[in-house]
Amino acid sequence: TTENNGLFMTYNNIFRAKFISRPNRFIAKVEIDGKAEVAHVKNTGRCKELLTDGATVFVQKSDNPNRKTKYDLIGVIKGDRMINMDSQIPNKVFGQWAESSGFFGSLTLIKSEKTYGNSRFDYYLETETDKIFVEVKGVTLEEDGVVLFPDAPTERGVKHINELCSCIDDGYKAYIF
Repeated sequence: TTENNGLFMTYNNIFRAKFISRPNRFIAKVEIDGKAEVAHVKNTGRCKELLTDGATVFVQKSDNPNRKTKYDLIGVIKGDRMINMDSQIPNKVFGQWAESSGFFGSLTLIKSEKTYGNSRFDYYLETETDKIFVEVKGVTLEEDGVVLFPDAPTERGVKHINELCSCIDDGYKAYIF
């Protein structure tokens, strides 16, 4: 369980493991209690500075017997920090935070996956006075205590930034979190 400003994200069936290798973007070989297992990697970024030989990782065991892998790799320890590897969680955390934080004022609409121009943004929000597009980015790259995005070149990321600029030109507010 992690807490952020009173918000909780809870994972069940968590196991500490040792990272062995990453044969491709979608799977990792890990060792749990001395036994080699295959885990689905929920973040397709490079993550080379995180997924190093012998790194401590956390996996979530699935109850679904029809899955190809019975584990999801959801976190990795780097130094004294736990780094999230579940690329779906930042959007969920942002959605909860946007509703409860008051950062945007009083929201009258929260919609996920809203299209504008040639992009689909993570959130579209409205208040009585503002219309807002939001792109949420999970950060896995950390250097000397500073988190950075992206961890790899991304044409899609540049496209989103340009589209957010177009939103502003058209009278919307725009944020990247």
